[in-house]
Amino acid sequence: MFNSALSYLKGGRSPSQPTKRSSLKPGKPIQTNYASNPVPIPDTFLTTPPPDAQPLTISQIDFSTSVLPEYAGCYAVVLDNVLSPSECQTLVDLAEASVPGAEENGEDPWQPALVNVGGGYEVLQPDYRNSDRIIWDQQVVVDRLWERCLAAGPGLWEKLGVVEQDVVVLGPSRSGRVQRWEFRRLNDRMRFLRYGKGQFFRTHCDAAYREPGKDIKTLFTLHLYLNDSKQTVGDEAELEGGATSFYSGDEKRKMDVDPKAGRVLIFQHRSLYHSGDEVVSGIKYTMRTDIMYEMVPVPEDTTVKEAGEEKK
Repeated sequence: MFNSALSYLKGGRSPSQPTKRSSLKPGKPIQTNYASNPVPIPDTFLTTPPPDAQPLTISQIDFSTSVLPEYAGCYAVVLDNVLSPSECQTLVDLAEASVPGAEENGEDPWQPALVNVGGGYEVLQPDYRNSDRIIWDQQVVVDRLWERCLAAGPGLWEKLGVVEQDVVVLGPSRSGRVQRWEFRRLNDRMRFLRYGKGQFFRTHCDAAYREPGKDIKTLFTLHLYLNDSKQTVGDEAELEGGATSFYSGDEKRKMDVDPKAGRVLIFQHRSLYHSGDEVVSGIKYTMRTDIMYEMVPVPEDTTVKEAGEEKK
C-alpha cells in the first residue's frame, strides 16, 4: 500500500558534474556518482550564536491525540530555532559552492531530484518526486547541527541515544532476541532540496540506508527547513504550501509540519507515511539527512520478554 523512497547508495568520491536536465528522460535509469568540492567551513559557523539567534524550543508530536491516532507510539519531534535565518542562508550558499563545476561553467548547481532504484542507479520520476537537489557530503556540518539539536534538552538524547526493544521503530524481532542500536552520528550525506511553484514529493515512507559490511544503518530522518512559509510567519514570507504532511493510509486525514527557517523535524523511518506537499507560491528550501546507529551485542540468552522485565 505504501510507496517506499528507496535508500540511496553512496557513490565514489571522484569529482562529478550534476546530471544535466537535457540528458534526463523520465523512467530511464541512469548511473549516478555524487561528489563534492572541498568547501571551507568557517570556524564560527554553527558554533557561535549569530545576532539573529532565537531560543531553541522542542515539541514532541503526540499522534494519539491527533487526527492520526493509528500512529500512537511513533516518534516525531519538532525543534524550532536550531539555526537562525542567517545561518540557513549561509548553509544554502555553502551547499551551492560544493557542486563541482557549477560556478566555473556558469551552470545552475541545482539539478532534478531523482529516485533511487538500487545498484547505483536512479531515475527521473517527476509525477512522484518533483524538485531540484544538491547532494553534499560534509561530516563537520552535520556534527555541528547535531550538537545544536541536543541543546534542546536531555529528552532528545534519552530517546535517540539508544534504541532497544522498540517494536514501533525497529519492527518485531524475528529471532525473539533483543536488538540494541546505539547512536553513532548523523549521516554526512546532506540532501538539499529546492521546490518551486507546483513541485512536490508524493506520499511515501523513508527507507533505511545500511553501510556496506557493517551493522550500521539509519533509523530516523532529520529534516531541516531553510526558509519561512506564510503558514508560520504570515505574509512577510514568499513561500506558501510545502508542508511535510503525515497521512493516514487512505490519505483522507493528514497532519502538517510547516516550513520555518531553522526548524528541524525528526521522525522515525518506519511506518510514518508522509509527503512534501505542493508549493503554492514562492520557493521552499530544505535539507534532509539521517541518524545512524550501530547494532551492539546483548547477552545471547536475553530474550525480548526478559529485557522488558528489566526495564520495569
